[in-house]
Amino acid sequence: MRNSESPSGRRGFLQRVAALAGVSAAPAVAQAQPQAAARVDFLPAYARAQNYRSLKQSSHDQTGGNADRWQIKPGATQQLFNSAGPGVITHIWFTIAAPSRMHLKELVLRAYWDGNARPSVEAPVGDFFGLNLGEYQIYQSAYLACSPGRSLNCYFAMPFRRSARMTVTNEGKQDVGAFYSNIDYLTVPALPADALYFHAQYRQQTPCVAQTASRLNPDGKENYVYVETRGRGSLMGVTLGVLINADGWMGEGDDMIFVDDESQPVIIGTGSEDYFLGSWNFGGLAGATPFAHHYYGAPVIIMAERTGGRYCCYRWHGDNPVTFNRYLRHTMEHGHANDRGDNFFSVAYWYQSEPYTDFPALPPVEARTPRVKLAGA
Repeated sequence: MRNSESPSGRRGFLQRVAALAGVSAAPAVAQAQPQAAARVDFLPAYARAQNYRSLKQSSHDQTGGNADRWQIKPGATQQLFNSAGPGVITHIWFTIAAPSRMHLKELVLRAYWDGNARPSVEAPVGDFFGLNLGEYQIYQSAYLACSPGRSLNCYFAMPFRRSARMTVTNEGKQDVGAFYSNIDYLTVPALPADALYFHAQYRQQTPCVAQTASRLNPDGKENYVYVETRGRGSLMGVTLGVLINADGWMGEGDDMIFVDDESQPVIIGTGSEDYFLGSWNFGGLAGATPFAHHYYGAPVIIMAERTGGRYCCYRWHGDNPVTFNRYLRHTMEHGHANDRGDNFFSVAYWYQSEPYTDFPALPPVEARTPRVKLAGA
C-alpha cells in the first residue's frame, strides 16, 4: 500500500510510530557518544534500535489447520482483538466471504479503549473502510485501501494505555461464512503523555432535508453533520457515500467546521467537490472520472448527476489535522444552502485526549441499506 521510497510512505509511518512509542532517537552507540548524534539522522527509523515489541492477533486456526477464519452467525459478536496496554494498533486487514450482498453494511466494527463499556469506534465495516454504499471498490489512500480480492486495509495508528478490544457484530440475517482478520500492533513500556485516542463515528441522513426557503446559509444550522464532539483533539478526515435522489449535481455544499465555538464556523470551504479536492462536478454529467490519491479521492462515481447515481469520496487532513481544544463540529451543506435531498452515509475519523463514547445511536440495518428515495414517494 505504501511506497517505501516516499518520505510520507512506509518510512514516514514507522517514524511516526517510533515517536508515538517514545523510542530512542538513536541506537546505543550514539547514546554513548552524544557528540555524534547529529551525524546519524540520515538513518531511517527502521534501521535504529527500537524498544517496542511487534505482535499480531489474527483469525488463524488454533488447531494448526487451515481454517484461518471465523464464522459469524446472525446476531453474534466475534472478538477480533484484545490486549492489555500500553500499545498501538498499527494496521488492520480484513477479508470477508458472505452470501449477503449488503454484508459490508450489516457487519459492525467496534473498538473499546482502556476498558470503556462503550466504543470509541463504531461503524459498519464497509463504511469504516471508505466503502460507504456497501459495495467493494479497489482504491488506495494514505490510511484506508481496498485491494484486489476484496481485502480491506487500515493504517490509522490506534494507541491505548491500559487495554484495547475490537469486535465485529453480524446484524444481518445470514451467516458470515468466513471472516479473516490480521491486526498488527506493538506493545511499549509507556505512551507519551500527549498520545491521543483514535475515534471513528458513523452517521447518515436518508434523505437530507432539502431547504428551499432561502439561497443563503450563513450559520450552517441545517448542514449535514459528520461529527460533533467535546474535548481536545484533532480531526483527521471523513469518508462519504452519496446516493442521489434527483437528477442534478449533488455537490456545491460548502464544508463548515466549527472549532471551539458552537455559534459560527471557523473553516468554510467553497463546495463539496472542492473539499474532496476535485473540481467542476468531478468532470460533470458526461465526463465524471473516478480518482483516488494519497489524501483525497472519489473512487466511486456511477451515473453521475442522475437519479440513482452514486459517489464515494474521502478527504484526509494528515498534512494539517484540524485541532480543537474544547469543541468540534464538522459539517457540510447538502447542495448549495442545503437545497438537495440526497442520501448521505459517512464516517468521521479523529483523535481525542479522552476515549469519547457519546455517539448517536447506530441506525438499524434496514435504514443503513442505500435506497433511492424520490421526493413525494
